[in-house]
Amino acid sequence: MYPKDVQRIMGKTYTQARLYLKKIKKHLNKLEHQYISVQEFCDYSGLPLEEVIRCIVG
Repeated sequence: MYPKDVQRIMGKTYTQARLYLKKIKKHLNKLEHQYISVQEFCDYSGLPLEEVIRCIVG
């Protein structure tokens, strides 16, 4: 997941989206260079996987 994806899905600014992903990384005990998967994003945010994928793809 990238901040642009979170922007598209949640309607946040780029900075808010970046901070949201940083919060998820902290919650998952990931290092700064590690990525957040779509599934991890969905598990954390409570959003359905199908809807998130639909927003990212098109």
